[in-house]
Amino acid sequence: GDGYRVFPRALAVTAALCPGQGTRDHSPAQVALRDRLLSAVVSCFKRHGAAAIDTPALELREMLVGKYGEGSKLIYELQDQGGELLALRYDLTVPFARYLAMNKITNMKRYHVAKVYRRDNPATTRGRYREFYQCDFDIAGQFDPMIPDAECLKIVHEILSDLQLGDFVIKVNDRRILNGVFVVCGVPESKFIPACSTVDKLDKMPWEEVRSEMVGEKGLSPEAADRIGEYVQLHGGLDLIERLLQDPKLSQNKLAKEGLGDMKLLFEYLTLFGITEKISFDLSLARGLDYYTGVIFEAVLLQQDNEHKEELVNVGSVAGGGRYDGLVGMFDPKGRKVPCVGVSIGIERIFSILEQRLEASGEKLRTTETQVLVATPQKHLLAARLKLISELWDAGIKAEMLYKKDPKLLKQLQYCEDTGIPLAAIVGEQELADGVVKLRDVATRQEVDVPREKLIDEIRRRLEP
Repeated sequence: GDGYRVFPRALAVTAALCPGQGTRDHSPAQVALRDRLLSAVVSCFKRHGAAAIDTPALELREMLVGKYGEGSKLIYELQDQGGELLALRYDLTVPFARYLAMNKITNMKRYHVAKVYRRDNPATTRGRYREFYQCDFDIAGQFDPMIPDAECLKIVHEILSDLQLGDFVIKVNDRRILNGVFVVCGVPESKFIPACSTVDKLDKMPWEEVRSEMVGEKGLSPEAADRIGEYVQLHGGLDLIERLLQDPKLSQNKLAKEGLGDMKLLFEYLTLFGITEKISFDLSLARGLDYYTGVIFEAVLLQQDNEHKEELVNVGSVAGGGRYDGLVGMFDPKGRKVPCVGVSIGIERIFSILEQRLEASGEKLRTTETQVLVATPQKHLLAARLKLISELWDAGIKAEMLYKKDPKLLKQLQYCEDTGIPLAAIVGEQELADGVVKLRDVATRQEVDVPREKLIDEIRRRLEP
């Protein structure tokens, strides 16, 4: 019959009713949670003296291409808008480097919270979106070795402790140590980057699989792979750094020796900060390694293993960063370098963890901040409500009323319960005659008459934290 002609139109209507693939809306409850999370992160950045910047979501395409290694194919390129080839920013680090070079800034401590865009395949990468927030803190400038780097790690430690996400470990390594390992294991320089990306998978798969990928896909000799295995499976603290400084092969490599010397210095500073119990020097940490030149780090959350209660298993990375001393130079016409080190907080991953936790607890997060509902118990009192609410607003008090001429008192009180409004200011005929307002504590249901001229002070007193 006619049915099939209706169907495609209905389909088109529903298709038009969702946002673009790999994106999502945030409900008021989600925004409230996200704001709480962002303010905790930003207050830490401010505590460490960072200033905020903002840059356009649009960058020139050539600024972005070639900076992200494997990631470059995920850049959102825009159609030619009449001469300029543009793309959406992929992260906040490259725009920061561009900003420094463009304005000839040689030192700056900045944070930046903004959305970035990646053409990830959202179906295959669960929990990944094409539009998501990044929160970055970076220190640019020529300083004495490892002092800013140590502060970045301290920041990660502070934020993860503040948010009470459970146990975590911050893995630390250095590009130079990793490259030194590859040299002494006989890996040709052309294979450093591919070997790196394979080593980086050691936290997700066993050494045997990593080894066979190195030999099978990345073309390393079995001997080289076995030698790499002797190093990249090591992790520890100062003791391991000392051991590697004595290592007959590694200590002969200039890069690795530099890296290990700095790593030792870093651990001394982290000891003074009192955070070494959460830090692990881990030779398998490689990170996406496009612009990193020195220290690299990644924070992972740990959870009790369901099968072996005493074992802690990695449930995913929640922060990462490192030193990138060459990136600003790539944008500077004269190639002037500005050393930088920074950290990115994985706000989306943390958000979904907090969201799951909130759901599990059944706790309801308030989505509004209204402090007082102005209510009336009888009819024909709209004028009294409008007058009173205006006084409250003018005094800076967050107040609401129902948009009906004669709402039932029960309805008004129910609205307070539903939305978490702590106080109701009730004006009936009697109250108006007596020059008072009945102030009701919604939670305890206790009511007191307050003289009208003292109402604002009384409300403020009750709302004091």
